[in-house]
Amino acid sequence: MKDKDTSKFISLILRHKPEVVGVSLDEHSWANVDELIRGVNKSHPLDMGTLERIVAEDEKQRYSFNEDKTLIRANQGHSIPVDVELEEVQPPEFLYHGTGEKYVESIDKQGLIPKARLLCSPFCG
Repeated sequence: MKDKDTSKFISLILRHKPEVVGVSLDEHSWANVDELIRGVNKSHPLDMGTLERIVAEDEKQRYSFNEDKTLIRANQGHSIPVDVELEEVQPPEFLYHGTGEKYVESIDKQGLIPKARLLCSPFCG
């Protein structure tokens, strides 16, 4: 449970509020791993081994390291402006959207409405 709580906190930092722990993101949403660990440690115990486990075991593959694991970023879902370097590709003829039943009528009438987060699908490259 501790990893899950820490992962949610990291998600908040890397997708929405890096300033909460004094981390900055570059234009491609990368954060320095050492700075992230120091910042997160102020409220959630975190070391490199735990961070590597969180990244590797995340079911939704929310995070990526660069090649030498000195940088980390959230892969999608940002509410802050970043360029996560996704290649735009043509979607297939039929594309399915999973949603709650309570939204079906609205989607039928209005279509899908973009929200404030940066989203990606398997068709982002």
